[in-house]
Amino acid sequence: MEKAKPSLDEVFFPRGVAVVGVSPSGGGSFATGVTLSLKEAGFPAIYPVNPKYTELFGLPCYPSVRSIPGVVDHVVVSIPAESALALLDDCAAKGVKSVHFFTAGFSESGYEDRAELERAMLSKAKAGGFRIIGPNCIGLFVPRSRLVNSMGVPLEPGPVAFISQSGGHAQNLPFYGGQRGLRFSKSVSYGNALDVDECELLEYLLRDPDTEIIGAYIEGVKDGRHFLRVLEEVASHKPVAIYKGGTTEAGLRAAHGHTASLTSSVAVFEALCRQTGTIQVDDADELVDVLVALNFVRPLPQGTGVAVVGAGGGPSVSASDEMEKVGLSVPRLSPEVQSELKKYLPLAGSIFNNPVDTPNLASPEAMLAALRVVGRVPDIHMVVYHMGFHPISRWGGGRFSSADFLKSATDALRQAHEETGTPILLALNPATDLNGINDFLAVQEVFVGAGFPVFHSLRQAARAMARVVAWNQKLGH
Repeated sequence: MEKAKPSLDEVFFPRGVAVVGVSPSGGGSFATGVTLSLKEAGFPAIYPVNPKYTELFGLPCYPSVRSIPGVVDHVVVSIPAESALALLDDCAAKGVKSVHFFTAGFSESGYEDRAELERAMLSKAKAGGFRIIGPNCIGLFVPRSRLVNSMGVPLEPGPVAFISQSGGHAQNLPFYGGQRGLRFSKSVSYGNALDVDECELLEYLLRDPDTEIIGAYIEGVKDGRHFLRVLEEVASHKPVAIYKGGTTEAGLRAAHGHTASLTSSVAVFEALCRQTGTIQVDDADELVDVLVALNFVRPLPQGTGVAVVGAGGGPSVSASDEMEKVGLSVPRLSPEVQSELKKYLPLAGSIFNNPVDTPNLASPEAMLAALRVVGRVPDIHMVVYHMGFHPISRWGGGRFSSADFLKSATDALRQAHEETGTPILLALNPATDLNGINDFLAVQEVFVGAGFPVFHSLRQAARAMARVVAWNQKLGH
């Protein structure tokens, strides 16, 4: 007889977490990392489980899940697959609500006996009234409940949710996205999707008041028709960006060996994204870029007109190429607009017809003047201001990371945006030397903190905005 299964709200907001397979030496083990991460995050009730020890990392350690005296709602498992069924009996006896298996070596291995083991695990979960996350995944990151699976990730809750068949992407995207200002409601790695799968997660996120934007990494789905129906419903209410893994023959083989996914053809998946109004991206970096655009670009433009503003003739030419290659336009500025710009910017060594390039455009005063003028042009729907692409603006000199410059520059960007209503995007090439990296990170941190979308190249800004504008045009926002 099956018991009623817990809701995903109960899974995401546990009162106590047991971590099975913790060891004192650590050795980079996942279970040890999760235990230390939960401590760092201030999770209130953490229970290491290992029969060899009575204390680990300043916490009482227990021989089994059922021996823990406190409430245990969620169990993280990092022990050999052969021990899974006995552990699940313990979980049923304890009355847990969810079990996350980091453990691999199940159906993704290709062996029938391991697929049979998964089926037996699911039967125990249904009979015991708990959910299974995974197996073969890193599980859950829910900042609001302090349920975390890695250290150093921003813990402020935010509007972005991410679901991923890949543990690596689920661990990395909140970290790298966090440096760009993204904050997360939930990040869920679900691996082999034995129980909780992408369809259930998407349906939950549709109703989740904490989630406004959804990103996903998907290698394959088990029920294509159901996935189509769910994605269509979700994407009609919230923006969804998907990175599809396994788009080549080698990638398809890797995806099957990674999470036992049944992958569809690339053409079918692309058609599905077009039909449902989903934004499809080509890689994890582009997924972060699109999420940054959706989160920070205000208002989201419906037109394709871009003004490129910055210092450096070569980069300005490159910017024009990058924008138009992906379907954005770089409209020529009228003689009247050019004359207006010439009132504030030097004539020598300058370009005024879009891109706008003058030697002093690395100064806050010139930034404000140029952005005010081009931001009011009717066929300009967004402005890209670029830094760090030219010898005059090379990172490492300390000029751009100084408090005086950053305050003045941020004030200029904010004032231009408020006066014109045109979104301003920043393209900051990362430093490539040790002296410059701290300056670059300081500049990025301040601009991100001020609410501006930061991209790491003109190409990345162009690709992300082309995707978002096409999506916005299709939906008619």
